[in-house]
Amino acid sequence: MRIEEQDAYANLALGAILERSKLDARDRGFVTELVYGVTRMRRALDFLVDRFALRPLDIPTRNLLRLGAYQLHYLRVPAHAAVSATVAIAPGKTRGLANAILRRVAEAPVTWPDDATRLSYPDWLVDRLVNDLGADDALAALAVMDEPPEVTERPDGYVQDLASQWVAEAVGAQPGERVADVCAAPGGKATAMDAFVVASDLSPVRAGLVGANAERLGRPVRVVAADARRPPYRPGSFDRVLVDAPCSGLGVLRRRPDARWRVDGAAIDRLATLQKEIVEAAIPLLRPGGTLVYSVCTLTEAETLGLDRWLEVEHPELVALPPPEGPWRPHGRGALLLPQAAGTDGMAVLRLVVYSPVTTGSSEWQSPS
Repeated sequence: MRIEEQDAYANLALGAILERSKLDARDRGFVTELVYGVTRMRRALDFLVDRFALRPLDIPTRNLLRLGAYQLHYLRVPAHAAVSATVAIAPGKTRGLANAILRRVAEAPVTWPDDATRLSYPDWLVDRLVNDLGADDALAALAVMDEPPEVTERPDGYVQDLASQWVAEAVGAQPGERVADVCAAPGGKATAMDAFVVASDLSPVRAGLVGANAERLGRPVRVVAADARRPPYRPGSFDRVLVDAPCSGLGVLRRRPDARWRVDGAAIDRLATLQKEIVEAAIPLLRPGGTLVYSVCTLTEAETLGLDRWLEVEHPELVALPPPEGPWRPHGRGALLLPQAAGTDGMAVLRLVVYSPVTTGSSEWQSPS
């Protein structure tokens, strides 16, 4: 109810409740599966239920029926158990309704009206990715992002998806080099690089998360609260700059079950403009021969190929380096990692090197005051 009515974030709302609960590990896992699954598959569940609802449903009743339908259709809980457990927690006045509808859901075959309903995404999102990636790749990516994510732990204990680990590797940071991670929170990529990293984030609170993670992992990361569009560093003072830019996040929807209902199409174009502003500000930070790595955890053309084409025109001094191989596929001068390629988050990366000086001045790093 809080996720839908109060726009609460699923992980924060659920985490706080579980912390106060006395549930054992098994039941905590089941609750997490129910909350994340119902949030993720909301549109599909409404279709399953609404076929048999003879009157409009209020949100509490709808959420109750979603919980039952999710157990029936996606978890394959036996009908007698799923229906009786759901009816047992229903208010008295809705128990008959819940029992009747869920028994029909359990028995009736399903014919989905369209892919967006079947996969449980807004129409605009499906249309956008189909247009940008092609139908086969887009629908396969969306299907994978309907599944719970795997948990991947680095050797140092930090939990981070393989796609993000591979982006950190793509930066190519070497011991003794100076690297700026200008959109660093919560610090996963900054703490993965074996170099002197200056990590910044616009939010002091989020910058604090980077510092806390770096301290816990024993990594030599300097943390700064700063706007990536106006970085407080001298020109030419870094060997490498990572711009892991704010984006629509359409490659990590399996980790953020409520995100598919938060993002709107107009936000993508606004974010594409912001990404260009951040990259524009990052380029002068590089020394001649320095490397710029741009990454986003999304799959839209505007935030990937669009930025690459813009850079080709506006910054011919940046020459593309070979893109990562393996499960990555060529994408413009960079690479794209679809969720279905290796069971990871969706990600795009572009690596460029400064062929000629972009600015003059000292290459000495200046600590911000």
